Amino acid sequence: MLAEKLNCILKKTLNTGLGVKVRSFFADDYFKNRIVHWLLALIIIANLINWAVFRIFIKPVDFPIILHYNVYFGVDMLGDWKWVFFLPIVGLFLFFTNVFLSIIFYRKKERIASYLLLIASLMIQLNLIIASSSVIIINY
Repeated sequence: MLAEKLNCILKKTLNTGLGVKVRSFFADDYFKNRIVHWLLALIIIANLINWAVFRIFIKPVDFPIILHYNVYFGVDMLGDWKWVFFLPIVGLFLFFTNVFLSIIFYRKKERIASYLLLIASLMIQLNLIIASSSVIIINY
């Protein structure tokens, strides 16, 4: 009885304004494209790796850790252990920005520009993984 009522409410919600807009957004050609699927999957995996690497190797400590190391000047940024998670957050922000712009370009039939934005986002994520590994290496 309760399940039927919830199912009825869910159907009404999905058939109203917001539900229709969400379904039409994800029914777009953009999300049916195989290249877009692969690039989005790789970007998300790379960002999850970045989060996991910090979660595994950086432990809460009371003293400041090294956040940035420069070959020419040595250690140039110290901070709290929580600040290392700024790198994956920046990666997520750039990912969402590039996906938003990529959708806009894709709808304007500029598919190459859309793919280039997604590839740039993947390269950003890979560079952030390299930066994360260097932060971990310098702290251990």
